[in-house]
Amino acid sequence: MTPATEAIASKATKTKSRAKQNLGYWKRFGSFYIMMAPALIVLLMNNYLPMIGSLIAFKQIEYTSNSFVQSFLDSKWVGWENFNYLFSTTDAWTITRNTIGYNAVFIFLNIVIGVALALMFNAMRSRRWAKFHQTTMFLPYFLSMVVISYLVYAFLNSDIGIINKVVLPWFGLNPIDWYTESKWWPFILPLVNTWKYIGYYAIMFLAAIIGIDNEYFEAATIDGASKWRQIWSITIPLIRPVIIILTLLQIGRIFYSDFGLFFQVTRNSGILYDTTLVIDTYVYQGFIVSGDIGMSSAAGLYQAVVGFVLVFMSNLFIRKISKDDALF
Repeated sequence: MTPATEAIASKATKTKSRAKQNLGYWKRFGSFYIMMAPALIVLLMNNYLPMIGSLIAFKQIEYTSNSFVQSFLDSKWVGWENFNYLFSTTDAWTITRNTIGYNAVFIFLNIVIGVALALMFNAMRSRRWAKFHQTTMFLPYFLSMVVISYLVYAFLNSDIGIINKVVLPWFGLNPIDWYTESKWWPFILPLVNTWKYIGYYAIMFLAAIIGIDNEYFEAATIDGASKWRQIWSITIPLIRPVIIILTLLQIGRIFYSDFGLFFQVTRNSGILYDTTLVIDTYVYQGFIVSGDIGMSSAAGLYQAVVGFVLVFMSNLFIRKISKDDALF
């Protein structure tokens, strides 16, 4: 055989061998791909296909027909013009400060109080009472913000609220018109947010604590370590990956706000805007007034991009300190 013929024969042999390997691979794992296909299709349609809508942020939507798709295609491109809406207003600093400031406080309280409650639940000797407290604390997580807003109103109503009618008179204090004095809301909103979500975080941390092998604590007890020493030297270091992951997930949404918390609980009181107006409520109100979907989309895209960058940078920082604890 000539060298050229040998090369062709060798190439054909490799092709057949590769085809056999591929056929064997699909025979072995093909059923798993088939089972995965429905979930993958749902993921693509639910999470990735809507990303096309981000292009709305760069257009001035004009409803030229009954079809939104046709209106979208007919609308003109305006570049970064829609993003100027967030930064050209005098409220830009206020909404940015409130959004980041509140979320930073929320993250701190959720992590610190969540870990503390998880440690207390784990230390309870009666499993029955422990489950009762866990369930009771977890219930607010399932309540709608509309319901919570009415509960808060029952406490803060200036005429018949529990705080003004029962609590303040005990201390000889005058009633407070809570919905017209903005100075109280930087304390009220974190309190309400923590009450609603702390059960979720406490259960997450408790699940991580329960997963720790008891041999660590038994060895520490034999060595004479106190409960506090066991918490700081065993429990906290071993649940650190869970703390980091939950913190990163919250940092990713630091430019987002719980719309119900800032809109429903405050009853959208205009006099409170100095301390309660955040990006989400500001964009909603702007959309209601102007009806410009492009501006609202620009705000959503801006929040998503900033959230991604913050998660990426936070994870990079964690990798520099402890590579094993990084999310990716």
